[in-house]
Amino acid sequence: MSTLRAILKTNKGEIRIDLFPDKTPNTVANFVNLAERNFYNGLKFHRVIADFMIQGGCPLGTGTGGPGYKFRDEFDSSLKHNKPGILSMANAGPGTNGSQFFITHVPTPWLDGKHSVFGAVVDEKDQAVVNSIAQGDVMESITIEGDTSGVLAVAKPFLDEWNQILDSKK
Repeated sequence: MSTLRAILKTNKGEIRIDLFPDKTPNTVANFVNLAERNFYNGLKFHRVIADFMIQGGCPLGTGTGGPGYKFRDEFDSSLKHNKPGILSMANAGPGTNGSQFFITHVPTPWLDGKHSVFGAVVDEKDQAVVNSIAQGDVMESITIEGDTSGVLAVAKPFLDEWNQILDSKK
């Protein structure tokens, strides 16, 4: 699959994130699909914990909302919460991934095997924006750079179901 990069535009600046479609294809496809549907536009970072992480992707702004569906975890032994800037799915236990995600401020190894890692910030400049985010800051938009057709094709059976659910909520 091709290299994919997400550009997360916030009111504090842009965060560039390299995605891992070869190792977590369904998780990346979910994120790409929601981004391409403008699901994240205008949502707030509803949970920010100093020296831990920033969390967003809840349409309710409370941490209790999602896209209307849940999907299974994807773990790859090479993807760890071993440094700042790891992009991972927030969840409420196994198999409860939806639209919420977080980006770490520090290594968080206790999250390995519990939260699906599917990307990492590109460099220190991007991490500085992550570190500047405060609770209530806004995701203005997420754009995806690269050819998404491969990862979306792999996840097509899931995407068809997810998009039907998303379309029914309009």
